[in-house]
Amino acid sequence: MRATLREALISLREFLLTFAPFVLLAAGLVYIAYVLLDPTPPKRLTLATGQAQGAYAEFGRRYAQILKENGVEVRLRPTVGAAENLALLRDPGGEVDVAFVQGGADPTLARGDPDAKAPDDLVSLGNLFHEPVWIFYRADSAARLAKAPAIDAIGQLAGWRVNVGPPGSGVPNLMARLLEVNDLDPAQLTLLHEPQTPAVVELLEGRSDAVVFASAPESLIVQMLLRTPGIRLFDFAQAEAYTRRLPFLDAVTLPRGVVDLAKDLPPADVHLVAPTATLLARKGTHPALEQLLVQAAAEVHGNAGWFQKKGDFPSPRNPERPLSPEAKRFYDNGPPVLQRYMTFWAANVVDRMWPAILTIAAMLLPLSRILPPLYDFRMRSRVFRWYRQLRAFEAAIGKRANAELLAELEALEKRVEQVTVPLSYADELYALRQNIRMVAERLIDPVPAR
Repeated sequence: MRATLREALISLREFLLTFAPFVLLAAGLVYIAYVLLDPTPPKRLTLATGQAQGAYAEFGRRYAQILKENGVEVRLRPTVGAAENLALLRDPGGEVDVAFVQGGADPTLARGDPDAKAPDDLVSLGNLFHEPVWIFYRADSAARLAKAPAIDAIGQLAGWRVNVGPPGSGVPNLMARLLEVNDLDPAQLTLLHEPQTPAVVELLEGRSDAVVFASAPESLIVQMLLRTPGIRLFDFAQAEAYTRRLPFLDAVTLPRGVVDLAKDLPPADVHLVAPTATLLARKGTHPALEQLLVQAAAEVHGNAGWFQKKGDFPSPRNPERPLSPEAKRFYDNGPPVLQRYMTFWAANVVDRMWPAILTIAAMLLPLSRILPPLYDFRMRSRVFRWYRQLRAFEAAIGKRANAELLAELEALEKRVEQVTVPLSYADELYALRQNIRMVAERLIDPVPAR
């Protein structure tokens, strides 16, 4: 039993000495690939949203819940709006990783050029939803200032007190573009810059004549104003013309009765223009987080709404910034197949590591073929290394005293008796012992010289 255990331990030792360097080399290459590919994403990210009661804030909460289910903590950063979000993303030492940004909110882009690209390292994860330009105005202001029950041209706002939102939101820049294409000097209006809630209060109390928002219809303030008596919604009768002059805008229609079918609100179709909200990320954002964010976008924005059909969003179309490679992968192929069968984290590691692992395996496969012969050599060398001493004894016959050589040969034979090899190599060991006895016989009974 003891001999069998010893043979097993020796076989295991030689096996480890033979295969361990190969295993360590493979493990080292896999580790290097793991470090370079960085398949495990951070467990936290910061998402810049918008004002507290706006659509961005609501969508941000839904994103945070979805990513939390996949083990990623999302810190929501409230902001004034799209312009501040862009500034936070561009801050090299900033903490914001991704943000909702309104199309046309970036003043650094060339106006009216559909091929213009932003001069920064931000990438798009896709368009998310339409953000119609909501211009709510008081009916009594229209009667007093425009001498009409309703208005349908931006030029009719001359002389009005119009709240366009605080600096840092996307509306001031957007409104400036609308005024520009209408050849209306901003000095002809009194532009106010109150946040959403105070702006609505001033509108309802008559201290301002109109307020401008750019928001998804999910915004609570938009929903409230659509139902408020005495407050009208501006109809962009020239919506198609605006989309030709400002390529980041789309023409959309608020259908009759969509707000409240029972009360027939609105009482007629309303034409609107709408930039598209985009999810932007820093170029260095981990690809796995980008993949998870686009999946969350599909879950949050993929259903039908007031201005889109099911499946219209999220969309890879973005004329202002390049699409992230990871987002493009999602739009081309859908979510990774492995996520159907594994957790997000496990599927992500496998999905990003398997090309490297296959490459390493292809490199090491030729090397692995020499391991069995090397193991065989190591086992046989436990026996063959004694032949050098045996040949030395044989060469010393006739040069040294036979009795002296015979004593040393007996000592060698005792040492060889302690050699242990697996049964599969026992024939070499027995052959060695037989050859030792043959040399011993020559010393005991030397052949007489002729």
